[in-house]
Amino acid sequence: MSLIIVVADDDLPMRLFVSEYLEMCGYSVIAAEDGQLALELVEKYHPHLLVTDIMMPRMDGYELVRQVRQSPEFRLLPVVFLTERNSTEERIRGYKLGCDSYLPKPFEIHELGAIIRNLLERAQIMQTEWHLRMQTPTLSGNANTTAQTAVTISNLSKREKEVLELITRGLSNIEIGDRLHLSARTIEKYVSNLLRKTETSNRAELVRIAIEQRLID
Repeated sequence: MSLIIVVADDDLPMRLFVSEYLEMCGYSVIAAEDGQLALELVEKYHPHLLVTDIMMPRMDGYELVRQVRQSPEFRLLPVVFLTERNSTEERIRGYKLGCDSYLPKPFEIHELGAIIRNLLERAQIMQTEWHLRMQTPTLSGNANTTAQTAVTISNLSKREKEVLELITRGLSNIEIGDRLHLSARTIEKYVSNLLRKTETSNRAELVRIAIEQRLID
């Protein structure tokens, strides 16, 4: 089942441009021409991500995000502001309201795609971690598993453990690089090493293994 994205923009050509690109990327897109309709669509379809303009009729993007964030079930919904309003004050206001990314127009459509992929990947990791933490731990008292865990931990370098810790917090490669003062390309190499050493195929599986085998504090 495709991930659902709501796209809100009163500019029809822009709305179609973004929607068609995201559909080509494999997402299911539901479009809205104003903030009020976008809010109704979010409440009805429970999308995985919201892309919204700021200046729209009936309800602007700021009020849309404010109301979305008031609902507990949408507190962690990834939100991208896509707007011509690009002053520092506007960006600060957007982040304070709870947007995850603020992309000024004109923009590169592939950059928007990369931002969306990162946000959805982070959301998946956070959801996986939440479900695992809600489960009863099963590792205590299992000598074989404990021994295997010890070997796995010993195979991780100090830097790999730091990267793994930040991955489980839902940070993207760029954000991890900023925290550790390393390039995103270098972080990619550490992530690849972690996937190889844990025999996992993606970040969600890596987080699950890290929690199950207590590779993080």
